[in-house]
Amino acid sequence: MDGISDVAVGVKRGSDELSMYNSPNSGVSSISDGASNGSDSKKPRVEEAPPSRVLHIRKLPNEASETEVIALGLPFGKVTNILTLKGKNQAFLEMGTEEAAITMVNYYNTVNPHIRNVPVFIQYSNHKELKTDSGNQRTQAVLQAVSAVQSGGSPSSDVQEALAAASSPVLRIIIDNMFYPVTLDVLQQIFSKFGTVMKIITFTKNNQFQALLQFSDPVNAQQAKLALDGQNIYNSCCTLRIDFSKLVNLNVKYNNDKSRDYTRPELPAGDGQPSLDSSVAAAFSKDSNSLLGALNPLSAAAAAAAAAGRVALAGQAGSSGVLLVSNLNEEMVAPQSLFTLFGVYGDVQRVKILYNKKDSALIQMSDANQAQLAMSHLNGQKMYGKIIRVTLSKHQTVALPRDGLDDQGLTKDFANSPLHRFKKPGSKNFQNIFPPSATLHLSNVPQDVTEEDLRLLFSNAGGTVKAFKFFQDRKMALIQMSTVEEAIQALIDLHNYNMGGNQHLRVSFSKSTI
Repeated sequence: MDGISDVAVGVKRGSDELSMYNSPNSGVSSISDGASNGSDSKKPRVEEAPPSRVLHIRKLPNEASETEVIALGLPFGKVTNILTLKGKNQAFLEMGTEEAAITMVNYYNTVNPHIRNVPVFIQYSNHKELKTDSGNQRTQAVLQAVSAVQSGGSPSSDVQEALAAASSPVLRIIIDNMFYPVTLDVLQQIFSKFGTVMKIITFTKNNQFQALLQFSDPVNAQQAKLALDGQNIYNSCCTLRIDFSKLVNLNVKYNNDKSRDYTRPELPAGDGQPSLDSSVAAAFSKDSNSLLGALNPLSAAAAAAAAAGRVALAGQAGSSGVLLVSNLNEEMVAPQSLFTLFGVYGDVQRVKILYNKKDSALIQMSDANQAQLAMSHLNGQKMYGKIIRVTLSKHQTVALPRDGLDDQGLTKDFANSPLHRFKKPGSKNFQNIFPPSATLHLSNVPQDVTEEDLRLLFSNAGGTVKAFKFFQDRKMALIQMSTVEEAIQALIDLHNYNMGGNQHLRVSFSKSTI
């Protein structure tokens, strides 16, 4: 580390290190940004600078290295430049974006940053960018080493030590392509290979399953991030996206299937949620895959179904494939529209819009795994202008109205529908389950239908078509709407649309963009 610690880029003369970068009318006589030296000045404080991607750091310990200063910014985004003013115990750090700098300043306003156990002070600089001498090879080397870490390379040991010292022990984990449920126990099993996992909190945000996971040591968090970011939990699905959290400690109130504090086994389950027992973890670990070992799709599905069934138990006698959907637009919603949307994630058997509460409906899927899949993808999405809520119901089945009883068409039985996407075992549809997206995949397009025809059809569904692309054989295409909500609406209206000659359009969500 000593090789880096004496770098002082751009230091040309003692007292006005960067005065050459000040514009004539900026009113700043030197780059000290209102702090004449490392100690608190008796002069009145200069008015705080507006947000900038350049940050001014004061009161650095004498032996602080550039790597340690860079590490302060790392959890918040890319660090693009650094300038140290050795004689003044100060530094300037340039972040890749102003947003990253704002997040960093806001965070360090609540949690005082330390370097070598010495508190340091961070504020916005009057400078909008750092124009340092790019010829300084050592500094460039440090920045490159740091970017290597951020893009998953392996850093040199001194950079690694400094990064670990400054990074958080808490990781934020997002799971993409979640075709199978991922439980808290699965995360614990994977991440504990890198150190002691102390706490985990799981939640759904922006319709994605996310988790916060706290190690006992930031070094373990660093190693886990380097090793696991971008890896799949199961073959070609459930991809881990990992970042450092801005939190340094998690506060867990309950031990159940959503959160766990492994250091406090005495915590209550809370909210009537049973604490998940080890049978779920066992279901996953018997034959494990890429991260857990080598799980083939069938055993993955079985393990996931077992876990989903177990999660669905939440206080019930048996696992249920019934969902309760609430906050529906009661003026617009019909059993058929719910069948079409939820049918993207499983074979809907029955739909019942509640007679006394028409903004809510019960939807019976083929099994608990499909119910879990539909819930994880559709909870929080917008349908007919309202954000819908999807939860597992305590009902085991949806009852049909008694013979001769008219319930105004609120209940519909779809058990024999020819439109079920998943009734053929091994169907390709199992591999094409994606979260709702603005881009739709169209198939079964008749040969004589043009791009213009399809653009017009989808515009008439009440949306704006942003882009369109035919596949080579012209039987399939991608069409991009301006929002996810518009795409959901178009899928509900146009899946199974008769294009003429008894050819029905097939519509699903795509993982691609055009």
